Amino acid sequence: MPHRAPGSPKQSRQQILSGRPIRYYRPTGSAEIRHLIDNGFQAFNAGRLSEACQIYSEKMLAPENDTTIGLTMAGALTPAGLGGCVIEMMDRGLVDFVISTGANLYHDLHYALNFTLHRGSPFLDDVELYDEGVIRIYDVLFPATVLLETDSYIREFIYRSGLNEAVATSELHYRLGLDLLERYPGCEEHSVVARAALAGVPIYTSSPGDSSIGMNVAYHELMNDSRLMIDPNKDVNEVCAIVLAGKQNGCVILGGGSPKNFYLQAQPTLWEVYGIPKGGNDYFIQITTDSVVWGGLSGATPSEAVSWGKVNPGVLPDTVVAYCDSTIAFPLFCEYAVGSANGRRRRRELVHQRDRLVADLTREAKAARAKPQDEAKA
Repeated sequence: MPHRAPGSPKQSRQQILSGRPIRYYRPTGSAEIRHLIDNGFQAFNAGRLSEACQIYSEKMLAPENDTTIGLTMAGALTPAGLGGCVIEMMDRGLVDFVISTGANLYHDLHYALNFTLHRGSPFLDDVELYDEGVIRIYDVLFPATVLLETDSYIREFIYRSGLNEAVATSELHYRLGLDLLERYPGCEEHSVVARAALAGVPIYTSSPGDSSIGMNVAYHELMNDSRLMIDPNKDVNEVCAIVLAGKQNGCVILGGGSPKNFYLQAQPTLWEVYGIPKGGNDYFIQITTDSVVWGGLSGATPSEAVSWGKVNPGVLPDTVVAYCDSTIAFPLFCEYAVGSANGRRRRRELVHQRDRLVADLTREAKAARAKPQDEAKA
């Protein structure tokens, strides 16, 4: 959609939203894309993306390595249509748990509720958009009523759910996904939250108050005298328990920020806080546009993570950072993985194992803390 030249007539809401609908793209395992990545992506960041595809498909997904894989998602990628890639990966067992910004999950609900997001332009007049009741996420456009109706659904779900205690975000999202499956049959084909509930993939949000889902949880507490709370302690312990139980652990990081650190902090929590010498990640793949020179977490390299115990020192050859926009690189990455020999695995369905895994963590942590005392007595 071209931007409006100065002095040209004001566009109507219908004209502004005339761009093609944004759909969830589902990778199919294109042989042509695999050929391009293997043979055409040879150096610089194309080479790094090729390396990431090979590490993921040939090592992380290899049955003999039995790797528990976490996917972290920063920013708002679902409005750009990347949710379809996540759905395909969860369905095939290629992702075992997800840590996401709340924005990704909130905007995913628009697709579940059958609202339409449109392709647009980043150069529109935002005052004009405001006057016409249109929301813009860079070049993604949709009516402001989509927000209001999605908010209304979330509030109604919370009330229906009967949740009235402190819960992990994994529990809130699982219950939300089940509600979507019941009320919108077939929405699992175009909703990450619904598909995750169906596939047993736990979804965590590292900053639950920093999204419209969290805003509506806050509304429920204020207006309905509810005791429903998001308990970050439960999230921390569940993620630590999942990592502790993994024979090998690996991550695919889209962007960086809070979801990246929330995943990577599991190993320091185990050794530094609980006294359990688990060791760091065996595999580390990041797709980011943030440079290391600014000192920010998103640009922190795998080698820096070694000093924290987040990455095993001996596995740096199995770590890679591709400096590229996730909306470009991740669909290519998923096409490559889906078309690989290891393009389908048995789903772990970790959402149903959380209590058992946390109980295992508790036993090991208490044993680790008791050991120095026993040694001192001896």
